[in-house]
Amino acid sequence: MALRLDGRRVLVVGGGAVATRRVPALLAAGARVDLVSPVLTPALRGLVDAGRVHWSERGFQPSDVDGAWLVQVAVDDPAAAAEVSAAAEERRVFCVRADDRHEATAWTPAVARHGAVTVAVLSGDPRRSAAIRDAVRDALAGGAIGHPGAPAREHRPAAGNGAGWVALVGAGPGDPELITVRGRRLLAAAEVVVADRLVPGLLLDELGPDVELIDASKIPYGPQRAQEEINRILVDRALAGRAVVRLKGGDPYVFGRGGEEAVACAAAGVPVTVVPGVTSAIAVPAAAGIPVTHRGVAHEFVVVSGHVAPDDPASLVDWPALARLRGTLVVLMGLRHLPAIAAKLLAHGRDPATPAAVVQEGTTAHQRTVRAPLGEVAAAVAAAGLRPPVIVVIGGVVSSGTAAPRS
Repeated sequence: MALRLDGRRVLVVGGGAVATRRVPALLAAGARVDLVSPVLTPALRGLVDAGRVHWSERGFQPSDVDGAWLVQVAVDDPAAAAEVSAAAEERRVFCVRADDRHEATAWTPAVARHGAVTVAVLSGDPRRSAAIRDAVRDALAGGAIGHPGAPAREHRPAAGNGAGWVALVGAGPGDPELITVRGRRLLAAAEVVVADRLVPGLLLDELGPDVELIDASKIPYGPQRAQEEINRILVDRALAGRAVVRLKGGDPYVFGRGGEEAVACAAAGVPVTVVPGVTSAIAVPAAAGIPVTHRGVAHEFVVVSGHVAPDDPASLVDWPALARLRGTLVVLMGLRHLPAIAAKLLAHGRDPATPAAVVQEGTTAHQRTVRAPLGEVAAAVAAAGLRPPVIVVIGGVVSSGTAAPRS
C-alpha cells in the first residue's frame, strides 16, 4: 500500500537529524508538512524560511494530530515519542516512530528512486531492507531489470511527431562514475547515442547491443559542417520516434555546443532535455588537489576557451582583462596555444611568478599534473610531453591546494 500525500497534511514532531532526512521526501510527495519542535536544524530552518514547511516553535500538543493524515515522530526521547503515538492512536492516524519501529503503526521502507519508479523495501530488518533496495536500484540503473523505454518524466513531442526525444547529457570530466544519476538513467533508456571523443569509454561499454552508437568525432567535413550533421542526426532520429542521447564530455553548455543542438531540436519540434554534467573546469583542478576558489586567496574564477590563439582575430577572449584578474583563471582546450597565452598574460602585467598547473586527463587513471610559475609553465609542459585533453589553472590557488588523493 502506498500513501498519496499530495495536498494532505502530515505532522512531523521533532526538528533534528531524523526530521531533516524525512521531510524532503514528504515534500517531494506533495504533502503539506507541519513541523512541531522547539528547535530546528539549519536545513529545516531553510525550508521554513522558503515557505515550504509550517513550523510551530514549541513542544508537542495532542491536538497537533487533529487533521493529519500521517504522523512522523522524529524525536529520540521515548516518553515524548510515546505521547505522540498515543495521540495518533486515539485519533486513528497512522504514526511512524523513528525511535521504536515496534511501537509504530506505520513503517518507513528503505526507498530508492529511478526515474518514475520508486522501490520500497520492507523486510523486518532495516539493514537487510537497505541492502535489497540497493541491489534493485543498481539493477534498474544498469538496465538488468525494468523496461528500457523512454522515461515517463521526460517531455513528449507534439502529436504527429512520433514518440522520440533528445537528451543532451553531460558525461563528466573523464571518470565514468562522475556522470549524474539522471544522465546514467537516460543513457540506459537511449536507442541512439551520439558520443563525443572525450566521453568515458566505460559508459559506452554499458550500452545494449541494439543501441545505435554514432561517434561524433568521426563525422566528416569541417567543424561547422560536422556540427550541422550532428544536429541533423539528432533531429532525424528523434522524428523517427527514437530515444536519442547526445553524450558529451563535461557539461553540454560549457564549450560543448549544447546550445546549438538544443536550438536545432527546438526548431524542428523535437523535445529536448538538458542534463548538466560535472564540468572539467572545476572537477579536474579539484582532482589535482587545486580548489578553484580558496578563502583569502581567490574570490573569483574565470573559465575561458584557449582553442583560438590570443592574437587571432577570431578570439573573443579579453586577454588583457584576464591579465589583471586577481583570482583564478581556468583555460580549457589551451595546450596548443599555451606559450602564446602565457606570453599574452605576462605582456599585460601578470606576474611571471604566478603559480600555474596543467592537468592532463584529469579524474582518470592517466592523470598527470605539471606545476610551474606562469613564466615557465609552457616550457615545463613541453618538456613533460603532456597531450590533450588538459586543463590549465593559473592563480594563487595552485599553491594553496594539496596533493590529490587518488580514489
